[in-house]
Order: sequence, then structure tokens, then C-alpha cells
Amino acid sequence: MSAPFSLNTVPTLSRSTVDRQEALRNNPDRLRARWPEAQVLVLDDGSRTPVREDGVIATRKALAFGDTPPDEAVFLGEWEGADYWSLPGNPVGEAETERIAGSWGVVEEVPKVDGELWVDLRGYGDRLDDTSAGLYTTAIALRNWHRRGRFCARDGSPTRRVQFGWATRCEAKDHEEYPRTDPATITLVHDDAGVNGERVLLARQPIWPEGRYSVLAGFVEAGESLEGCVTREIREEVGAEVWDVRYLGSQPWPFPRSIMLGFTARADASKPLTPDESEIEEALWVPRAHVRAAFENDGAPTPIGGGRHIMLPGNSSIARVMLESWAYAEA
Repeated sequence: MSAPFSLNTVPTLSRSTVDRQEALRNNPDRLRARWPEAQVLVLDDGSRTPVREDGVIATRKALAFGDTPPDEAVFLGEWEGADYWSLPGNPVGEAETERIAGSWGVVEEVPKVDGELWVDLRGYGDRLDDTSAGLYTTAIALRNWHRRGRFCARDGSPTRRVQFGWATRCEAKDHEEYPRTDPATITLVHDDAGVNGERVLLARQPIWPEGRYSVLAGFVEAGESLEGCVTREIREEVGAEVWDVRYLGSQPWPFPRSIMLGFTARADASKPLTPDESEIEEALWVPRAHVRAAFENDGAPTPIGGGRHIMLPGNSSIARVMLESWAYAEA
């Protein structure tokens, strides 16, 4: 007998090997003593980082940035005896332009300097090794938080970094703030046929290029449970009532500071869908066979009948893992 499907792999940006070493953030002597042997992940103005051809981030030696950690240095954690940090840094030298597949399979042009590609996390995250994926995701999340937290939310005074990037204190009254993460649910809704259904509910936003579809997502509101968010968002976005809400897994999504909480739920596919035109351009039920064909089509538009074509979410998104896990599960 079929079992309810689960995620068949760890979502791309949930992979990590680094020990965050929270206690070390308040141990400046230890961190400064190990700085000469530390490695630094650099982020350019567009939050791109250099990677080698083997999918490993090309970190820099810490001493290239000074004898001690600069004020803007962020401690990311420890791995295999080395400390890892993040700092701003831009390509140095003459850059070539290389075309690579980015998010949603769209070809992107990225700079290449001394054999290193400067890539972004959203489009390249799935090609990184586990350590690199974890480091890069954390570095982006902290950078985005600091960019939006330059002033105290309580008194408006400027803030300064403490705990090597993991907190801030305001200049007026020393109010302390910690990195924010906004929870959002993302839900794979399937029909009520069998254990795992035969069709999945996909939708597209008006701003997406033609043919791109994904599962539905939305932010958790104040005072709302995760399950309540799932039910409300599906109702608001496509007019469907769901039940049997079940948690699947999660993935950080630091664009700018979210965590995607993956769920699955059932809905009655015989009832009409009523998309919210301000958010959803189209919603439709797609059979499992068409979803499998889209995966096997390697990102190219896949016909699903009625003159429609679909392209599925990029490899860095938990949405893709959810859809693939469902598509290859037994009905």
C-alpha cells in the first residue's frame, strides 16, 4: 500500500556542515587568535560570491583583510578546524563574461575572473557542495538583515554590530536586536485520489515569464498558526478549501529574510478555482505524468494540453524538491 509522500532529498539551501559555534560569538580572544588561519567568503555589491569549477566557494585567506577581523566581518562558524567569516569583496582583475543556467533555467551572464565564476545563490545554490551552500546561505541572510537594520526599531538611533555580526546594539540605549527571519508557508496541494493524489495544483504570478508555474506560498501573519496560514493562503489565492495539512520540511530563503515551511494538503479538484487576480494570473490542476515529463525535459517548456506549456521551479527552491518528491511517489 502507498505511503504519504515525503521529501526525497534535503532542500538545496538547507544543506550545511558548518558548526555555527554560538558560544564563540562572545569569545573575541578566541576568534581573533584564530583569525590568521581563517577563511573568508566574499560577497560583492550584488551579493555574488566566487566559486571554483567543482562547485566549491573560492574563499580568501583572512590575513588578506588585515591582522584582525574588520568591523564589518561576520563570523559564520567552524568546519574541519577552520573558522569561516564573511566580508564584502569584489572581483579583482580583468573579467570575462560566461553564460550559465540561472534560476528557472534562464541563461544568465556572470563575470569570470582568474577561473572563478561570480554567481548568485538563487541561481547557483544547487550546484554548490553542502559546506558552501550552508556558508553562502548564512552569509546572505546576515548581510540582508544588517542592510535593513541600521537603525534601532525602538528609538531610531544608529546601531553597531556586536557578537561578530550576530546582533546589534543601538547607540542611544544599548537596545539589542538579533537577526530576523520571516516565516512563510509553501504548500503542495494535491487532489483526493488515493494516498498521494493524481493531480497537483499549480499557479503562476503575473510577473513571472510565460509558462512558469509553482506551488502556492505566503507569509505567516501575526497571531496565526502555520496550519492556519496554509488554509488561509490557499483560499485567498485560488479559492480552494484544503484539509489534511501535513508538514514536509523547511528551507531558508534569504531573499531577503524568509524561511520556507513546506506543507502538503488535499483539495477537491472538481470544484472551480477562483484565482486572486492581484496575485495569481492562472491556477490549474496538472496530472502527475505531466509533472514527471517536465522534470525529464530538463527545464524546457513542457506541453500539458490545451495549448499550455509549463516550466517548474529552479533547483534552489524547496518547491522543486516538493514537486519532484510528489511526482515520483506512488499515487
